Amino acid sequence: MSGFRLSTTPALAALALGAVQAAEKEYCDWEVDNFAVQQPLCGLQGDAKRGRTVALNRSKGNCLACHQMPIPEEDFHGNLAPPLNSVGARYDPGQLRARVVDIKQINPNSLMPSFYKHPDNLNRVSEKFRGKTVLTAQEVEDVVVYLSTLKQE
Repeated sequence: MSGFRLSTTPALAALALGAVQAAEKEYCDWEVDNFAVQQPLCGLQGDAKRGRTVALNRSKGNCLACHQMPIPEEDFHGNLAPPLNSVGARYDPGQLRARVVDIKQINPNSLMPSFYKHPDNLNRVSEKFRGKTVLTAQEVEDVVVYLSTLKQE
């Protein structure tokens, strides 16, 4: 019997797995300048569709807990924070990124969590979340791109 067979050596599989795990654990430094984080985290590109999913996920972004959003099929939009309907018209991607990574850099009194604050700078964190950010760098970039698409009331 003839045919194409793809094989992977154990060393190659371990190397690939190690690279994926390293990428998941990697933290990329960022800085706020003029109320913005201009450079994408880790040089990543976001995807609006994935960003919408993260924003709606109650164990990830959970934006609807506090914000009204242009997502009529979802019930129970929050009203603790500004509506996000036209947030992409109000802020550029760098300004959105700064608000997602650590809103406290802009508004120290904000109730919004810091989604990508360095894990060593977090306080009172459950053991299972210690050493982790709320969102990964990729998830932050996905949310930023999604929020950037929200331009209409």
